[in-house]
This record gives sequence, C-alpha cells and structure tokens, in this order.
Amino acid sequence: MTERILYYSTNRKAGKVTFKEALLKGLAPDGGLFMPDPIPKISVQELMSYADKPYYEIAYEIGRKFLINEIPDKDLYSITKDAYNFDVPLEKVYERKYIMHLDQGPTASFKDFAARLMGRLMQYFLVKENRSLLILTATSGDTGSAIANAFYELENIKVVVLFPEKEVTDRQRKQMTTLHKNIQIIALKGKFDDCQAIVKRAFADEELTYLNLSSANSINIGRLLPQSMYYIYTFAKLCKGYDEKIIFSVPSGNFGNLMGGLIAMNMDLPVKRFVVSTNENDEVPVYWKTGKYKIIIPSVNCISSAMNVGHPSNMARVVSLYKGIMDDKGIIHSQPDLDRMRKDMFTVSINDIRTKQTIKEVYEKYRVLIEPHGAVGWAGLTEDFKANIDDASPDQISVCIETAHPAKFPEEIKEILNIDPQLPVALKGLEDKEEQYDVLENDYSMFKRYLKDKYF
Repeated sequence: MTERILYYSTNRKAGKVTFKEALLKGLAPDGGLFMPDPIPKISVQELMSYADKPYYEIAYEIGRKFLINEIPDKDLYSITKDAYNFDVPLEKVYERKYIMHLDQGPTASFKDFAARLMGRLMQYFLVKENRSLLILTATSGDTGSAIANAFYELENIKVVVLFPEKEVTDRQRKQMTTLHKNIQIIALKGKFDDCQAIVKRAFADEELTYLNLSSANSINIGRLLPQSMYYIYTFAKLCKGYDEKIIFSVPSGNFGNLMGGLIAMNMDLPVKRFVVSTNENDEVPVYWKTGKYKIIIPSVNCISSAMNVGHPSNMARVVSLYKGIMDDKGIIHSQPDLDRMRKDMFTVSINDIRTKQTIKEVYEKYRVLIEPHGAVGWAGLTEDFKANIDDASPDQISVCIETAHPAKFPEEIKEILNIDPQLPVALKGLEDKEEQYDVLENDYSMFKRYLKDKYF
C-alpha cells in the first residue's frame, strides 16, 4: 500500500496535518511552513513514461502522489486538465542549453502554474464542506495577477492582494486591478517585505480568526507543490535517459520556484545542480559564502521586480529540507547541512547592469528575447559555467527558467533593444479596462481596520 503523505511545520512545534488542512490553513499554527513527509518518489519507469505525455497528465501523475486518499483520481485528472490548458515551450538557445518559457498562461507568468491548480483544489474542498475563505496574499509583481485571475469569480473565496505601490509595472498592476468582483487590491506605501510582513501578522492575529483567513503566497504548500511539476516535465521532454543529470538555473526572489525544484530533486529527479540566481538582494548568496544569514531591510529595488525580496519566506523550507530550523524572522535555530546545500546549489547575485547586458547579448547573439528575471537566470547560468568549466560542454543539458513574458516589461525592453515586445493574448486589452484599488499606509493597525470594515 502506498504511504500516505502528511505535512509537518518547519518550526517543528505543530502536529502533522493532511494536504487539505495544510492547503486551507496556509500557515502552520506555530507560524511555520508546511512540508510533505515523506516526499514521494518517482521511479525510473514512471519518469521515462512521461516523455510522451502532455503537461496536464504529468501534473496529474505527480499531484496524485501528494494527495493520496484525499481526492479521487478522476476529480484530480479533471482539475489538472482544466488548469493546464496552455503550452510550456522549451526553446533551444544553443547546443543543449534551453530556456523553459513559463509565460504562456492567462497572466503570462510562471505563477499561473501554481495559482490555477491551487485555486481549483481549494474550491473543490470548500464546496464539499460548504465553507468559505478570505485569501490574503502579498505580491512583488506576478503573484498578485496570477492569484487574482485564478480565483476570479470562485464562489467560496474572496481575495485581498497587497502590492508595493511603487515597485510593480503598469501592466502588472492592471492585471490585478481590473478584475473587481471577489478580488480586492491594495497598494501599500512600502516594500514587498512590508506587504509580506503585514499578511503574516494578520494570520497570527486571533482577533481576525472569524474571517477564515488563508494564504495564496508561496508560503502555502498548495502553491509550492505545483511548482515541482515543470521541472519533471522538462527533464522528461529534453533528456535522453535517466542516466543524464540536468542543471536548472532558477531566478529566485521568494524562493518558492527553487523549493519546487528541490522537491522534484528529492523525488529522485536526476538534477546535477540548481543555479540559484538572485538580483542585488543577495542575502542568500552571502549566506552560502559566509554561513551567516542576514536579511536585507529595506530590499533593493531592481528591474527584476518580482525578485526584490530581502528575506525569502521559503528559505525556512530550504533550511528544513537540509535538516535545519529557521523561523519567519530569518533566525536560524538549528544549522542545516550547509556543505550539502552548497553541493546541490550554486548561488550568484546579478546586478541591474549585468541584467540589461544579458538581455542585449542573448538577443543579438541568438535572437532570443528574454525579460529581466530570465536574464538574471541566464547570467547566473553563465557564471555557473565559469565556476564549473566541465558543465559548459555541448553535451550538458542545462535549462534557464523564464518566469514572465517580456511584454510585461515593455519600458526595459524598449530601452535596451529599441523594440516593442509583441503582446501575448493575456495582456491585450488591459489599457481599456477600468482600474479599482485602494491605497494604504504601511501600518498594520490600519490594514486590520480595513479588513474588519470591509469583511465584517
């Protein structure tokens, strides 16, 4: 009989729960983040069988491993087929070096992969129990639009999204602020880390328990598990056999994308290494180098805006996976196996000048258009090849993740390349839609009053 998966807290002070409980709670009672125990495995035969399957079928196969005895197979199959009705292009740049385009969903962002499946799973469980939720989420750019789109018009769910007023593009903002109905958007006069801190504080506030709060940030395990699926899909489509090992370069901000990859690796996906590419918010590369973790306050505002995070929430999960304990303030109470972390992950920080140079170089040399986040990932991969010369060989399969469509950053692309990126269907017509959102000071008590007044 297949072993049932339960979910423990990274703070190790709360009991294990089912996937449904972890999904609907969002945050563990002790303030930790939920992690699967055990992490299920993929056999060689299973992995090789995925080569000819469409994305939604691979998502179904992986999803059912984590949801044993929680949702019937036929229902899960229908959910994944409905969620993943768009392409996942794998574009060859040169030799066996690829870009994985996660920008073909309804909001042209990789966040669609997690948000669409999570939203449908939440609605499935809520309808069965005749319950409702108020989702609170913070965004540095793409999460908000993906969550707003994925949860739009769902009957049992209302959504409140906070974004830093000055640090998202016009198109990112309009993807959130033009939906209305069950979606409420707030521009916070602060940084992303301020938005995230306010959301976390609301979850811990007993006076707001009556609101049935939950999270759709990557602190929610329901956001995280779907992000393991595209790593498995990519290996199955590109690699010649199980004996190969793949390198992934992951643009990293809140580290949910990386954690999805680490989960896939712990499912026995043959990964040689992850290149953890950050922008100038370099708290993690510094930790890898020095062994001392220090958050950045305030976070540095870079053109790769979705990565402007001075303390990634999912670092607690990374540390936990390597047998350590980190709390939500970034304090490490039990040291992880840092040597093994350094073996599995190469970390690098890429500044804005290098990001812009990379966009220009990749376009002029290969005629491949990438946006700032993908450029951070590609620059990180080139740095990895300098540090690990053998892996720059033509035979090494290496994949950089492109997390958003270039058309979401038209000002930067025009400045660097003097071209206007073609709009995908997801972004067409935004300019003509009416925006509606509120602006709040960076003050928790004000936010709390706002929630009480609006959702009494």
